[in-house]
Amino acid sequence: MKNSGRFLLIVLFSLFFIGQGYSQQTVCKFGTETDYYKIIPGKKVKTKPVKWIQVNTDKATWKMKGNELICSGHPIGVIRSEKKYENFIMHIEWKHMEAGGNSGTFVWSSAEPNDAGYPSGVEVQMLELDWVNQHIKDGVKPPIAYVHGELFGVDGVTLVPDNPRGKRSKSVENRCKGKGEWNVYDVVCVDGTIKLSVNGKFVNGISKSSQKNGYICLESEGAEIHFRNLRIVEL
Repeated sequence: MKNSGRFLLIVLFSLFFIGQGYSQQTVCKFGTETDYYKIIPGKKVKTKPVKWIQVNTDKATWKMKGNELICSGHPIGVIRSEKKYENFIMHIEWKHMEAGGNSGTFVWSSAEPNDAGYPSGVEVQMLELDWVNQHIKDGVKPPIAYVHGELFGVDGVTLVPDNPRGKRSKSVENRCKGKGEWNVYDVVCVDGTIKLSVNGKFVNGISKSSQKNGYICLESEGAEIHFRNLRIVEL
């Protein structure tokens, strides 16, 4: 009986781990990561590729073309990094291909394969400039701050905005470029605090995030967007 029970336990654990491995579908390898303490001045920096895991989009949603990751925008959802990050700097370049396009990246996210909807985390908004013109309601245009790198908590994550617009933090300067033009985000995430640089200048931030460790996500939200030159430096 003891041997039978042990065998059954081994079978159950094997099935569990096989299921876990199967559920983590790799979408692509895009971008690089390195450890800050392995960066030595005057020497070539050793990096490794970042692997992206399917959460709730389709295989056809994402494709690599040269050094760019292209997202079709359909269906709405995310992919996530294979590993979690806590204190890090992320450099990412992006451009929308459609007027009013919507997307973003999540940091400190809880995303797991087959999760429905958007995962918890802090979103770093990526909107095309015409979005505000396409979302006029009762004759009122949304604040222009929407399209210049807002930061906000998602799915219960709380934070303190540096530049409050309700519960969100808005950029203090409008620096994003329109469709077909590359934008550069540098996102510094340390101990629950985030600082965002848009096209070479720090313009937004939050502090006291209730979630400060998790995956990085890239978002598909209805419009084609291109990403390139993703670099993550763990601190």
